[in-house]
Amino acid sequence: MAPNSKLHCFLLLFPLLNLCSSSTATSTPTPNPTVYEILPKYGLPSGLLPDSVTNYTLSEDGKFEVTLEKPCYIEFDYTVYYEKKISGKLSIGSITDLKGIQVQRLFFLWFDVDEIRVDLPPSDSIYFTVGIINKKLDVDQFLTVRSCKDKAVSLRQVVQCEFASKVFASVLLINDAILIVEGVTSFVIPN
Repeated sequence: MAPNSKLHCFLLLFPLLNLCSSSTATSTPTPNPTVYEILPKYGLPSGLLPDSVTNYTLSEDGKFEVTLEKPCYIEFDYTVYYEKKISGKLSIGSITDLKGIQVQRLFFLWFDVDEIRVDLPPSDSIYFTVGIINKKLDVDQFLTVRSCKDKAVSLRQVVQCEFASKVFASVLLINDAILIVEGVTSFVIPN
């Protein structure tokens, strides 16, 4: 092909290339996926976080930070507390270095959740690491995004409150000390 014909072909194709590039430049930008859409891409259920996420960041190395409207609670098999800021490192099948999520165990004690992971390939289980303890739960309870509650009220707390109301008649408070009377040998009063 002669040099002039190459130039002629380029000049004919240039408006077409320009048209293609301008049509993609004027198209509406694709919205960023929500955090609830991102979690399943990493093999994790979308219901790990409450429905009150207002913002999140995710870096290329998997480090993330999620901001909620306010701190809150959700009842799963256990009561879970979410701080306003939650951070960690997201990778396929797990969240490590987790900060900002606690679980209630042993009545009124709260423990930090350090890691969340699922089996690969996926199974019906999800695992939570709390200190040196690993707890296996049914993943189905984390498939739906749940609403946050301002205050935690578990069935265990309701039973304790009923028990407490019966025992309060037998408890006297003297100078911030608990004196147990009428044969009741132990009782815990939450702060």
